[in-house]
Amino acid sequence: MCQTDDQRLIARYSHPLVRDLAWLITAPDLLAMAWPGRPTGEELGLIGTALTEYLDAQQHDPLPLERRVADSASGRLGHYHERLWQHLLASAPGTRLIAHNCRIERDKRTLGELDLIYQRRRDGRLVHLEVAIKFYLGLVEGPGGADSQSRWIGPGCVDSLAVKRQHLHDHQLPLLDRVSDTDTLGQLLGSAALVEDALLNGIQQRLAIPGALFYPLASDASALLAPREATVDHLRGHWLHESQWAAFQDGLDADTRGAWLSKPHWLAPPMPAQLLSMPALDAHIRAHFAARAAPLPVMLHGTTGWQRLFIVGDDWPRRIPLPPLAAATVR
Repeated sequence: MCQTDDQRLIARYSHPLVRDLAWLITAPDLLAMAWPGRPTGEELGLIGTALTEYLDAQQHDPLPLERRVADSASGRLGHYHERLWQHLLASAPGTRLIAHNCRIERDKRTLGELDLIYQRRRDGRLVHLEVAIKFYLGLVEGPGGADSQSRWIGPGCVDSLAVKRQHLHDHQLPLLDRVSDTDTLGQLLGSAALVEDALLNGIQQRLAIPGALFYPLASDASALLAPREATVDHLRGHWLHESQWAAFQDGLDADTRGAWLSKPHWLAPPMPAQLLSMPALDAHIRAHFAARAAPLPVMLHGTTGWQRLFIVGDDWPRRIPLPPLAAATVR
């Protein structure tokens, strides 16, 4: 079966957390914004054999990783994603985790949190990293033009790529500008030497936003362009209504198998032992929607490799989030 290099890397490992960690290290960002993207393999010290050696060590002794994500492994996807980043930056050979979930306050009012601050070992520079993981479904008809970020909405129909992008751009990343005095830096960094370095050299910023964009399976899907600022190599899937599922599966190869995904494990493909025959998967999907349940993420494995799907009810979307309002200044 066809596999990419990243998929072959993930397939080396059997521990679900290590598989998700491997996915996190190799997955591309969804957007290319003004800030640099995710930490590079070189920055992490995970180039070539160093990457497999690092992940092999995680597989051999997963306890530190398990402890880091313990209270998020059955919870919200965003919290789980943040914990994986915390572990990666704390354990990768090229970085040192300095702080995480740093609350920023002014006049006894919480303005927000900085996700992560780490130090590069190669040059000692401090970096503020904001992270978000998102899975959006694209609409052929919707707000804005054909490449509008507002046409890409979450499966729950409560947010959009445009709303998330504006929050990161206008609020989350500018929070660092509120951190400039010695006392606040001391509270965040916990070291006089790091505070001195931050005052002298500043703190760089990065934004990691992996995930996947799901294009409609409908015949007019070609009318939907990738959203503005989308990276060329962003991960892609397809979404379809439940009523389209029967015809879709009729066109699959005979040896196709699949599995549905449960939060927070939407990252790496499932293990081969978790894959079901198509009749068994079909029965689960029918029962799922008979109960009028939520949109269902699915991964299929066939002769052409892995395929990501989001199956939604026939009444989806029940609503479309409004485009974001004009930018607001962080105060």
